[in-house]
Amino acid sequence: MEIIRPATSRDATGPLRRLLLVREAPRPTPRRRIWTYAAPLGLLALIGLGFSAGEYLLANRVLPAIVIWIIAAGSVLPVALCVRWPVLAWRVAFLMMFLGVINAGPAEPWPWNAVQIFGFLAVLGRLAVTQDSAVTVWATMGSLVPVFLFAKGANAGGAAVLLVAIAALGNILYRRRHTRELVAEQEELTELERAKRAVLEERARIAREMHDVVAHHMSMIAVRAETAPYRVPGLPESAQQELAGIATAARDALADMRRLLGVLRAEDGEAPTTPQPGLNDLDQLVAAARTAGVDVTLTAEGLDAVPETVGLAAYRIMQEALANAARHAPGGSVTIDARGLADRLELAVRNRRTGPATPGGGHGLIGMRERAALLGGELTAGPERLDFVVRATLPFGQSQP
Repeated sequence: MEIIRPATSRDATGPLRRLLLVREAPRPTPRRRIWTYAAPLGLLALIGLGFSAGEYLLANRVLPAIVIWIIAAGSVLPVALCVRWPVLAWRVAFLMMFLGVINAGPAEPWPWNAVQIFGFLAVLGRLAVTQDSAVTVWATMGSLVPVFLFAKGANAGGAAVLLVAIAALGNILYRRRHTRELVAEQEELTELERAKRAVLEERARIAREMHDVVAHHMSMIAVRAETAPYRVPGLPESAQQELAGIATAARDALADMRRLLGVLRAEDGEAPTTPQPGLNDLDQLVAAARTAGVDVTLTAEGLDAVPETVGLAAYRIMQEALANAARHAPGGSVTIDARGLADRLELAVRNRRTGPATPGGGHGLIGMRERAALLGGELTAGPERLDFVVRATLPFGQSQP
């Protein structure tokens, strides 16, 4: 929440500190192609103007040659600096406004040479175009000080008006550009919000379809399995236990689907609070598979140090691998080898094929590979002699949450 409070002296003088004291970050180099040709030509022009300023000072002032050429160089140096460092350029130009009047002759219309005057105007204009209004105001006020100190009578008033006009024009250009940037940023945010809304709507549509179709059929399977002993009298005990297992599996699938639907329907910052399964639930996963008639052997080592995110991915990979084994190679035994190492978790799910495999669409393998890839790991699946083996390497380390 934005807090409205009275302005303090620190707030008021902050732009002044930025103008005089704060180290300036360089502005990016212009990228237009014309700049490739304009930069060296402009540099040559500044060198020529510097020599012109030096010749003018030699002809009109009695000063050591070294001082003459320092003033001449200081007349053009700020112009070169203002392309990337407009604030630093103003500081140098402002200092030269005091040095440039040394031994100014009475016959000179201005206490500064013409190159220095136009150079200072260019620097002030560049600063106004690139800095916010408060910095420009402080720079303009500071620029008026040497004008009224050293310029003569009416010249001072005219120069002051010119300085203010250039600063105002530059600030108008700055505000226009800043407004365009804000509008472009707002349009980008609007497009992002539209895209986000479209994603949320699509997720909500998928959630509705899953709820209306898949969840409905899973509920019917659970209900029919639970009520079968009452609707079909005389069922043997083994059949009743099998139906009870089917009903339990259907209820578990419904619970997982409800969690998935909660994720699909979640808005920003919302997430289901139900714990996700992990490696601690492997025994339940194996028990459920055995109840469904799959002969499963589990070997697990070093799983205590595996992070939860890796554990969830490993659980889902093993869950899908067991489902594929029961679906596509029924009757075959399955062995699961899960080993947690110092920086990774290695999985191997091997199922023995005792008959012809039932073909599948391959979406389960795609999902397993995607889970491994999200963690920076890899997953392979394919036949090895008489077995079908799923191998996964899921890395984790100090950067893993």
